[in-house]
Amino acid sequence: MPPRHAKALAHLTAVDPVLGGWIAQAGPCALTRERSGTHFGALARSIVYQQLNGKAAATIHGRFEGLYGGRTPEPKELVKTAHETLRGVGLSARKAEYLQGLAAEVLRGAVPIELLDAMADAEVIAALTRVRGVGEWTAQMFLMFRLGRPDVLPTLDFAVQSAVKRLYKLRIHPKPQRVATIGAKWAPYRTVASWYLWRMVDSPPQ
Repeated sequence: MPPRHAKALAHLTAVDPVLGGWIAQAGPCALTRERSGTHFGALARSIVYQQLNGKAAATIHGRFEGLYGGRTPEPKELVKTAHETLRGVGLSARKAEYLQGLAAEVLRGAVPIELLDAMADAEVIAALTRVRGVGEWTAQMFLMFRLGRPDVLPTLDFAVQSAVKRLYKLRIHPKPQRVATIGAKWAPYRTVASWYLWRMVDSPPQ
């Protein structure tokens, strides 16, 4: 287990015995950062995967990259691709618009794609959510799994909410603010805590 994970688990177990009990039951943390490819490719993939099951999304994403020789296109390539061509690989009209909109925003410098690593979490979220089709949840997934940020709690995530309800035996499904309040003590390792919450409902993000 990476040293950072070991430190995170020790902290989470100390500050929250309830979560600590689940951590002990669930076993080692296998959270990893996706380092291959580009930031642009990771964002494009997240748009393709929105609201689809993993298998269907993977098929469409494969066809999408197949348009460019099996790789993520450069933004300048994507904006020049005919809308009908993108629709032809299984993308909805809206997702095709979102992908080309993302590419256009990167090209005009509205999304500082090469500077995201050096930006604070809130700055990354603000920059990405300016793009149509990229919401707070998508930006948080980018922070967690692309940039490897350790202290992200996606309070809007239904699976995270469901796990909190189950773990803390809540009577009603918790709203985002309740999740944030319960999870405040997990800082600065809320990303690892979130990973264990996803484990509880067996639905980690794709």
